[in-house]
Amino acid sequence: MFEILANLEFTPFILSFKLSLITTIILFFISLPLAWYLSQTRSKFKAPLEALTALPLVLPPSVLGFYILWALSYNSPIGAFFEEQFGIKLVFNFTGLVVASCFYSLPFMVQPLQGGFESINKNMLEASYISGKSKLITLFRVALPNMKPALMTALIVTFAHTVGEFGVVLMVGGSIPGETKVASVAIYEMVEIMDYTHAHIYSAIMVVLSFLTLLGVYIFNGKQNKKFGI
Repeated sequence: MFEILANLEFTPFILSFKLSLITTIILFFISLPLAWYLSQTRSKFKAPLEALTALPLVLPPSVLGFYILWALSYNSPIGAFFEEQFGIKLVFNFTGLVVASCFYSLPFMVQPLQGGFESINKNMLEASYISGKSKLITLFRVALPNMKPALMTALIVTFAHTVGEFGVVLMVGGSIPGETKVASVAIYEMVEIMDYTHAHIYSAIMVVLSFLTLLGVYIFNGKQNKKFGI
């Protein structure tokens, strides 16, 4: 057993964590203004925009992965533009995984943030506006400090969800060792070749990490709720 653990290849996990970290950072800056807008607007376009944002939750990963693969390939205007102008290929490499992950994990960042913004006492926001504070200052100095549980949930769940991606990353990135072969893809290939010993070990690591991540979220949120008497 110790010999198996000693020879265990951790590159897929490193790639998974790297992908998750980059995706979470990018999505935070994209989702923050989007979630703020959705929480504050009364526009007739709110419902369609919310539905579009939540679409990855209900679409099969293979469907989403196929359209992302098509959109980023050289045969599409987007893929052709990046390859011709910048020499960047957006499929079957790590860059493509980041783009695909941002689409796939978007609702896991937007929805907790939006819920957090909507839970804030409106009087606090109005007081900030009356005192002459801009919407940007109100967002960072009033809204975010008062929705720490939602903020932590958005960051941690997005990170954890991206670590466990499979269908989308497999279609867009394939399985290139050291480049796109993340942990979930590695487990799939181990099962294919009936290497159940390593598949068990990899899967157990994923289960433990996922459990500890969610446990941390619930403990943090529980402490915040007690702090504010909720």
